[in-house]
Amino acid sequence: MAVLVITGTGTEIGKTVATAAIAATALGAGRTVAVLKAAQTGVRPNERGDAEECVRLAGAATAAELARYPEPLAPGTAARRSGLPPVTPDRIAEAAAKLATEHDLVLVEGAGGLLVRFDDKGGTLADAAELLAAPVLVVAPAGLGTLNSTELTARELRSRSLELLGVVIGSWPGQPDLASRCNVADLPEVSGAPLLGALPEGAGALAPADFRAAAPTWLAAELGGRWDAAAFRERAGVRP
Repeated sequence: MAVLVITGTGTEIGKTVATAAIAATALGAGRTVAVLKAAQTGVRPNERGDAEECVRLAGAATAAELARYPEPLAPGTAARRSGLPPVTPDRIAEAAAKLATEHDLVLVEGAGGLLVRFDDKGGTLADAAELLAAPVLVVAPAGLGTLNSTELTARELRSRSLELLGVVIGSWPGQPDLASRCNVADLPEVSGAPLLGALPEGAGALAPADFRAAAPTWLAAELGGRWDAAAFRERAGVRP
């Protein structure tokens, strides 16, 4: 797997921290890693973007960002309002493919969900994943409402014959409620893909050294880690 596309079921659900955890795990295994942020919105020129935040947490990865727009909107809308050129799926795929010639692993992080529009022609991260023929990882929240958005995302991926590698819970609460505990069992069912990890709430606030040491324990073997789904279910008190 040279390129992995990482999408969310929405915004602010832990996608960037999950990307950083995958990067940290790969770097710890001696792989070279690049993190490509297709379009960064809502960040000023002198502020750290998502790709740079991944590098801060993960370590010596390459950070790449194709476009930055000042307003916190969908990339296509933000590009139009700013008067700046939009990012197209072709450009995302071209940049990822180039980085893949120079790195063992390229992580392509989207903006929001799978079908958020990047340009006025309706180009999306799903289109870029098709051009790359790359597997897709879905980051989902733990709680109530996640099953519907996760299943819709999975259905869209399958309608395009894209590989859904699995689902990662972007922020697992310290005190999980009933819905969160039930969703651990239900997310693989509705997505038709394995649960490949769960990041603890507040993981992004850890010191980088602590983050890098812990990251492999949050991710399953498919992502280079040693997270055990069965043990997690038992600790979380998950019941059928």
